[in-house]
Amino acid sequence: MSSSVSPQVTASLSERVSTVIQQALAQQRLVGAVVLIARRGDIVYRQAAGLADRENNRAMTPDTIFRLASVSKPIVSAAALVLVSRGQLDLDSPVSRWLPAFTPTLADGSPATVTARQLLSHTAGLGYRFFESDERGPYATAGVSDGMDDADITLEENLRRIARVPLQYAPGSGWAYSLATDVLGALVARIHGTTLNVAVRELITDPLAMHDTAFLSTEPKRMARPYVSDLPRPHLLQEGEIVPPFPGLVGIPYSPARIFKAGAFPSAGAGMAGTADDFLSLLEALRDGETLLPRTLVDEMARDWTHGLEREDAPGVGFGLGFSVLRDPLLAASPESPVTWRWGGAYGHSWFVDPQQGLSVIAFTNTIGEGMSGQFVNDLRDAVYGVSTAGREAA
Repeated sequence: MSSSVSPQVTASLSERVSTVIQQALAQQRLVGAVVLIARRGDIVYRQAAGLADRENNRAMTPDTIFRLASVSKPIVSAAALVLVSRGQLDLDSPVSRWLPAFTPTLADGSPATVTARQLLSHTAGLGYRFFESDERGPYATAGVSDGMDDADITLEENLRRIARVPLQYAPGSGWAYSLATDVLGALVARIHGTTLNVAVRELITDPLAMHDTAFLSTEPKRMARPYVSDLPRPHLLQEGEIVPPFPGLVGIPYSPARIFKAGAFPSAGAGMAGTADDFLSLLEALRDGETLLPRTLVDEMARDWTHGLEREDAPGVGFGLGFSVLRDPLLAASPESPVTWRWGGAYGHSWFVDPQQGLSVIAFTNTIGEGMSGQFVNDLRDAVYGVSTAGREAA
């Protein structure tokens, strides 16, 4: 090895990852974080750092509960696949078979057929309110909830409002991150014959002992307070504050209080809370390939269902059934192996599973912006793989 290689590359995995976390905290890019790394089923790194509640000087702990935002999606997606494994759901049958009231149309008013596979892979033609450029967009006009606001409507009413908005493209002909998982949640509940809360508990969280993960939290003292990336330091998120995920968009109307409201509808796409350890249980069950689902269905989840469609926002990355799938590491400029699964959450989370390396990595933070799509996310990834500008070395 060349003597010019950065000391960070030769340091241990633990040292590299801890350095990244401490730098993000010291530079006030993050307020707090919990990071877990497992290799082939064994936890090789667990660290809680920074503050869960800056105003009250409450330290982050491994059992801190986070609002999950889109980390909810793979949980509910896995629940749908459990129904497939039981023969109760056919991925390629029209969703209207179970949800007759969900009758979306194309822009010209003609009817459209949407399948569960298209919902899972975000190829159904749906969109998101927070991706609209102003409040006159169709989802905003229809009063659709993205699942993170203080909407006083039922899941069924939100489904009706979603169905009233014309699809952005014919199902299966494109890709757009969307409210599809919220529709999927209604489907899971209908097939299971319960509320979505009960369905997810019986299909996923109870079998995997994810006892701190649910659509409702009754333990505010364990909950991380949310912050928003800002200068000179992140500011405390306010109830009803709108934070755009990217410049020029309407943004997400956040309701931190929603997770404590028993009457809030269960949003499959954004409405859960949980711990890093709980979510690791799900990722490891999927990576293992037999604990929760047959290997064949895990392979279905990890296949790119965009059919090679190139995404401008993420070159070399496709989408499976519930999370993104890495097609081309070189195009994506990533040290991850091909077919690595990845996604995040708008409250400040990122995670990935590299099946080839047997790696599951979770970073839950309480900092919107930096924790999902900021420098910290790539720095952590590179630290896991031992990557620096001088080269790459396996962890």
